[in-house]
Amino acid sequence: MESRSLPVPDGLDGVRVDAALAKMLGFSRTFAAEIADADGVELDGRVVGRSDRLRAGGWLSVSWEPKREPEVVPVEVPDLGIVHDDDDIVVVDKPSGVAAHPSIGWDGPTVLGALAAGGYRIATTGAAERQGVVHRLDVGTSGLMVVAKTESAYTALKRAFKEREVEKVYHTVVQGHPDPLAGTIDAPIGRHPSHSWKFAVRPEGKDSVTHYETLEAFPGASLLEVHLETGRTHQIRVHMAAHRHPCVGDPLYGADPTMSARLGLTRQWLHARELSFTHPLTGEWVTFTSEYAPDLAAALAILRRD
Repeated sequence: MESRSLPVPDGLDGVRVDAALAKMLGFSRTFAAEIADADGVELDGRVVGRSDRLRAGGWLSVSWEPKREPEVVPVEVPDLGIVHDDDDIVVVDKPSGVAAHPSIGWDGPTVLGALAAGGYRIATTGAAERQGVVHRLDVGTSGLMVVAKTESAYTALKRAFKEREVEKVYHTVVQGHPDPLAGTIDAPIGRHPSHSWKFAVRPEGKDSVTHYETLEAFPGASLLEVHLETGRTHQIRVHMAAHRHPCVGDPLYGADPTMSARLGLTRQWLHARELSFTHPLTGEWVTFTSEYAPDLAAALAILRRD
């Protein structure tokens, strides 16, 4: 067990406990919230929660159990598809329930762990638990990811994603019928003010642009094709929820649990359908596509029968 005691500086007066700990002690905000949830934070001798506010000059006592750094553990993931593999990149078709890379608090399978189990050599650039990863998909989102196998490929792909030179096409089923049927949502996204795991449209957030088009309409739901200009965490889920059309099966962002149950969904109906970019070695424009995961296809079939 480790602990620190220190005064609350004037600059953090009125700031939430989890946000303040992240600033003062260098923790991630998620880890800071976990410490508070475990009654590890006291202000002037009184236990405070993650969303309580600090008072300048107060005496803060923090106790926590250090976490091991996340590491890549080779684990076979039979459902992980290899869409393309060459000397520089590997494109995978990620199933739901698999994280892109290890992280604190996640002990399930990862794309990097599956590739390690399969004997794939990955670039060594980046943090040890994220080597080769140039973009991510949420655990509950299925579909295409590209992982760099060489340092030069990692550098080129990282730059391409940063400069928005990669085309990412998603399909999602949302509740209701967006009006207009095709459009652009341009709204900044930042952390949710009262929920450490969520994100939200926030004035101080990072710029986020989502283009959508309705492909099919059903009673109470719509199948959309989505093109992303930016790649913020939970971007499609946040933008569609803010547009009052949350992704079906996504309780974190307000999906109707009755509809989710009727469709047999235990995660958001969201699939990374197509991924296009300039190949880092050949310079060719390459495009990869992925079929819907079985649970998504089954839910879509039910909607089409209605």
